[in-house]
Amino acid sequence: MDDISTANLRRLTAKEVSVEIGMLWFDNDSKTDLSNKVKKAADYYRRKFGQDPNLCYVHPSMIPGECVKTGNISVCSNHTIIPNHFWIGVHVEQSVTP
Repeated sequence: MDDISTANLRRLTAKEVSVEIGMLWFDNDSKTDLSNKVKKAADYYRRKFGQDPNLCYVHPSMIPGECVKTGNISVCSNHTIIPNHFWIGVHVEQSVTP
């Protein structure tokens, strides 16, 4: 499984970041921090798909920047994700034809 760095996630010139098998997770518990929410979603994902997720997209309002790292999971903002939702899965790089 690839280790994803924040720098690699920001470089999308020749490759496109995508999630091949993903899961949408909802958690609006205001008493739980982002790291624990991602961990809870990752635990469920691991049990359901038998694989460790390494990428999670959230609404930009949920993180203080473009990407943060929580454990082995890169958490990145995406304006198409609804607040309190987590699109979690395994990072797959696909070549993009210019």
